[in-house]
Amino acid sequence: MNKIKTKNINRILIRAANWVGDAVMSLPMISSVRKNFPNAQIYILAKPWTAPIFENNPDIDHIIIYHAGTKHKGIWGLLRLCRELRRYRFDLAVLIPNAFSSALLSLLAGIPNRLGYNTDGRTLLLTHPVCMKPEHKKRHHIDYYMGILEGASLHIFSSKLNLMISVQERINTEHILKNSGVSNFSRIIGINPGAAFGSAKRWFPDRYARLCLKLQSIYPDLTVLVFGGPGEKELGESICRIIKNKSINLCGKTTLRQAAALIEKCRLFITNDSGLMHIAAALDIPQIAVFGPTNHTTTSPASSNSHIIKVPTPCSPCLKQECPLGHHECMKAVSIEMVFEKARNLKIFN
Repeated sequence: MNKIKTKNINRILIRAANWVGDAVMSLPMISSVRKNFPNAQIYILAKPWTAPIFENNPDIDHIIIYHAGTKHKGIWGLLRLCRELRRYRFDLAVLIPNAFSSALLSLLAGIPNRLGYNTDGRTLLLTHPVCMKPEHKKRHHIDYYMGILEGASLHIFSSKLNLMISVQERINTEHILKNSGVSNFSRIIGINPGAAFGSAKRWFPDRYARLCLKLQSIYPDLTVLVFGGPGEKELGESICRIIKNKSINLCGKTTLRQAAALIEKCRLFITNDSGLMHIAAALDIPQIAVFGPTNHTTTSPASSNSHIIKVPTPCSPCLKQECPLGHHECMKAVSIEMVFEKARNLKIFN
């Protein structure tokens, strides 16, 4: 592979990862792109639901929204997006997703240097295809994304996650908490009982609720914030009905940026393997992450303040959206007592 001539690169397009957690885990790679090309303009092409991850980031100059479900949908939408991208005259495309379509898009957009893994039959579409080796798939996603740059003989820098919360966002968070009746003296924990990937990744709602009641019995001033998306409102309500006092259902009531700023206020975040888990890791918030069907070696939260609870079972990791055996054994094996003891041992409420 020919080495990319960094002095000739003035404008870079990075095709972002398609899921919130993956987008967070790609931040160190994006930071390394900035350090390799300190004088270049860096643009991110992102789906609407991941775009907020890249806001307020000093490594990124511009965000372009990829409306794959509306104006950029189908072949005509793809061609429209290609025309839009051509106007920018990009010198380099860095492709985080392995999809054939992302390589085709960069080619049709007239980008002369196209860098990415050589998967999905797209080798001929890339000017700098990086060989995907079996060991790459065993890496943590942060290192997996860094491998794209390594394959092009670019320098690798810190793997630190850099999610930025602005001063104004912190001020707005104070208003949200005040309007929700949360005292300035309350100790706050957050729970995230949902998971966009599917039900297999979800620890049981009643266990979340009973865990919170157990914690409140020891720490009576504890306020519980329940996080989740619009489709998880009833899930949040069912948990709050059990907890009753000092519980606030935020499911579907916040933007992703607002959720991140609220997580930053938490003494502890308890979550399934999810995008919000990676946001909490990026903010270095103490958290307990319950893992079941997914592989924690490749997608664990990248923070020393993050603690994983996973009970080995013969069928895990299956990486399925729904439990293929119907018994959810990997999640049933994680007891309330396990999570409670881990929370107490962290000594974050003292």
